[in-house]
Amino acid sequence: MAKLIQIHPSNPQPRLIESVAQIIRKGGLIAYPTDSSYAFGCHIGDAKAIHRIHRIRRTDKKHNFTLVCRDLSEISVYARVDNWAYRMIKSYTPGPYTFILPATREVPKRLQNPKRRTIGLRVPNHSFVLAILGVLGEPIMSSTMLLPGDEKPLTDPVEIEDRLGHELDAIIDAGPVGIEATSVIDLTSGHPEILRIGRGDVSALI
Repeated sequence: MAKLIQIHPSNPQPRLIESVAQIIRKGGLIAYPTDSSYAFGCHIGDAKAIHRIHRIRRTDKKHNFTLVCRDLSEISVYARVDNWAYRMIKSYTPGPYTFILPATREVPKRLQNPKRRTIGLRVPNHSFVLAILGVLGEPIMSSTMLLPGDEKPLTDPVEIEDRLGHELDAIIDAGPVGIEATSVIDLTSGHPEILRIGRGDVSALI
């Protein structure tokens, strides 16, 4: 059964952050809040965790995972970013946006889109997420907490515990979150292509 861990929304307690980091390092699967909605999170490239997410969400190998990064310097490690794309990402981060970019060799193949060799990357604006990324020293592999048959991602830690407590290792309660997933912008074709309109404002790109 998952641990329900309550963390201060603006001043995350270092002891609790380290505890969550240890869960992730040991291959655990967590539910955590972001600046959009809740998401599944685990250690980058953990094959067992990937399988657990696929099973819970009923997705296949074509499912797009996201690497949640601390800052733009990490993005350049895991994706090939042209100058124009870098400027756009910089203007929209941190925030509720996911950018689709060509993956570098640093990204495990199981995380890439199997046909396009792309990866989703984002830099969130959320105190807990930035704190845990700082302790881990690397991105979190992530997937929106959208369950089969649901129209919106899960947002309530109590509901997550009721529905998924037996499937997870930890559920992080760090205050209210939004009810929408991120906006997704594909930057692989030389110009921005909006794949999903979510919480992030993309009106300037339409």
